[in-house]
Amino acid sequence: MINRADLLSAHQIIKGLIHNTPVLTAASINAILEMDLYFKCENLQKVGAFKIRGATHAVFTLSQTEMKFGVATHSSGNHAAALALAARWKKIPAEVVMPISSPRVKVEAVRGYGANITFCEPNQEARESTLNKILEKTGATFIHPYNNEKIIAGQSTAALEMLEKIPNLEYLITPVGGGGLLSGTLLACQYFYPHVRVIGAEPQGADDAFRSLQQNRIIPSISPKTIADGLLTSLGSLTFPIIQQYVDKIITVKETSIIQAMRMVWERMKIIIEPSSAVPMAAVLENRDFFQGKRIGIILSGGNVDLGKLPFNSGD
Repeated sequence: MINRADLLSAHQIIKGLIHNTPVLTAASINAILEMDLYFKCENLQKVGAFKIRGATHAVFTLSQTEMKFGVATHSSGNHAAALALAARWKKIPAEVVMPISSPRVKVEAVRGYGANITFCEPNQEARESTLNKILEKTGATFIHPYNNEKIIAGQSTAALEMLEKIPNLEYLITPVGGGGLLSGTLLACQYFYPHVRVIGAEPQGADDAFRSLQQNRIIPSISPKTIADGLLTSLGSLTFPIIQQYVDKIITVKETSIIQAMRMVWERMKIIIEPSSAVPMAAVLENRDFFQGKRIGIILSGGNVDLGKLPFNSGD
């Protein structure tokens, strides 16, 4: 189990390299929903997502032997960009496998940070088989996007920073895909802020985490259908037990609610978030009666959006 010292160590290692992102509020949203919402803006983070936290921690704790031939991963975008940047900081090569369906803005970011990209079909089997060939060829060290203790410890630092500023939250909500952010957040709260109840939010069209908790085993994410492209992966063998033990619940949300939440944040807060970031806010919108009058933290996980493919309907 990742312990308290691991989280504190991760925070010390990465804090000089990443942004301590702001926690914002929106009086108009609070008035409309009749609750107090606090947004940890990882959309304003380096590479535009929280993923730089875990990637930086993982890369900067590698041994010289592990770094010798660089690092490699598979990712639809944000982890790929984060690993590419962390590798560039360490002056080592990065190999990234990306699904052909990855958003163009994320592909360009990964390429811009200097990684070598290999494309694959948009499914887990293709990701893993393509990556295995690259690992055999290059000898690079695999940095898993979420099923890695260093990654999880790094992701916990977003919640640690937020709760240092707003310690009296009642709930903290994060999106859940592979579970790195959610499991890191759960450990941060369990060790340092046990009064905070943590909720995971995921799309109904990619509800494998919700179903995994129901069935007490990892249910693979097969053919997920959601606009939230960062939440398509299955839970991991490290993230699932943490989520299973500590999460308050997982709320699934409709696609229309994700778009509504994304638009509300854009319009009311004047900041750009990607669909995956909007999922926790969608959970609030669909459960207003439950959250009314409460103090709720939301981690806005990223802001990397293809501006040529915005989901908003101009006729709304």
